[in-house]
Amino acid sequence: MEKDLDLFAAVTGVYAQAQGPVSQEQLYAAVSLATGVGTAAFNERSPVGEARAPVSLLKRRVRWYQQTLKHAGVIEPTGERGVWKLTGKGLDGSGMPEPGEGVAILGFSTELGIAVISSCEHFFSKFNEPIHLIITSPPYPLATPRAYGNVPEDRYVDWLCKVLEPVVRNLVQGGSICLNVGNDVFLSKSPARSLYRERLVLALHARLGLYKMDELIWTSPKPPGPVAWASKKRVQLNTAYEPVYWFTNDPDRVFADNRRVLQQHSEQHLRFVRSGGVKTANSHSDGAYRKRVGAYSHETEGRIARNVLEFARCGEDRDVEYRRYCQAHGLKVHGASMPVRLARFLIEFLTEEGMLVVDCLAGRLKVALAAEALRRRWLCVDREPHYVLGSYGQFS
Repeated sequence: MEKDLDLFAAVTGVYAQAQGPVSQEQLYAAVSLATGVGTAAFNERSPVGEARAPVSLLKRRVRWYQQTLKHAGVIEPTGERGVWKLTGKGLDGSGMPEPGEGVAILGFSTELGIAVISSCEHFFSKFNEPIHLIITSPPYPLATPRAYGNVPEDRYVDWLCKVLEPVVRNLVQGGSICLNVGNDVFLSKSPARSLYRERLVLALHARLGLYKMDELIWTSPKPPGPVAWASKKRVQLNTAYEPVYWFTNDPDRVFADNRRVLQQHSEQHLRFVRSGGVKTANSHSDGAYRKRVGAYSHETEGRIARNVLEFARCGEDRDVEYRRYCQAHGLKVHGASMPVRLARFLIEFLTEEGMLVVDCLAGRLKVALAAEALRRRWLCVDREPHYVLGSYGQFS
C-alpha cells in the first residue's frame, strides 16, 4: 500500500515539476529516482493473463496512474506517441490532482476498503453496491467558515439532503445512517440557537424516506463555549455535547443489536447481583416501576449501553502519526476529527462483520480506521486530495 501511494505521488510530482512534455521513458526514470525503486525493478517482467505474456508490473502501475490523471483532466497526450503534458488545470501548488466534477481518483486501498478522491454526489450517483451503514460528520453550518469549507445555515438542510440522496439510495433495507452534526449554531447576533437540526430531521424523513431511531448524545471534554453567550453575556451554559442522529430506512429490519456493545458492570452492581438481588418487594412512581424479591439476581454478560456516549477526541486516534505523515509529505491537515471510538461503537452496534460501512464526507477517515479494526469493508470519499492522501498515515 505504501508503494502504491508513493508511486501515485511520484507520478503526479513528475508532471507538476516538468517544464514541458514528458515521454514515457522520462517518466519511468523520474519515478524510479523519486521512489528509490531501481531501474532494474522497472524492467523486471512477470507473466500476466491467460497468454502469460511478460509484462513490467511497475510500468503498468505507473501507466494506470497516468490514466487516472488523464481522466481527472490533469494531463493530456501531445499527439506524439508516449508523450504527455499538463493540461494547465487540475494541479494545486503541491502537485496534488484537483478532481473536477464528474471525476473520481483512487487515493489508496487496503484489503478491506478504498479511499476515493471525488465529490460525494458524483461518485455515489455511479455507485450500485449495497451499503449497510453510513457514518459521517458533515461540515457544520458555522458563521465563520473553516478551512475545509462550510455551507451557510440557510442552505444547509437542502445541501445535505442533496449530498446524501445518492448514498442513501444504495442503503439496504434495515441499513442505518448516523450523522454527527453541530449543536452550537446560533441565529445571527443572537443567543438563540438555530432550528436547522429540527428542519434537518424533518427533511430527511420527508425527502429521503428515513426514520429517526434515536438522537445519541456524544459528550467529550470541550473548551468553554459558546464564548459570546456563555462567558461574556452569561445567558447560555457551556456546551458539553454534540448530537449523533441515527436513522434507518426500515425500522423493522434494522441490523442493530445492543448485545454487540454491552458495557462492563460496575463492581457495586456485581456485588448486588451476587448477593441475591432485590431483598424486599417495592413499588415506585404510582406503580409504574415494581421490584419483586429476587429480581436482578441473574448475572448477565454486561449492561446495555445508554444513549449518552462519552468519547474523547484524542487518545487512540493516531493523530500524531497522521500529523507527522502530512508534514513529511507536504499535505494539509484536516482541522476536525471524529473519535475513532465513537465510530467503532456505531459500527459494532449497527453492523455485522463483512458488511459495508461508508463515509461520504470522510475528512480524516476515522470511520475507515474503525472499520478496518473491526474487519468491516469500508469506502470513504472526500473531494480534497490532501485529506484523503494524508489519512493514509494512520494505516501504516
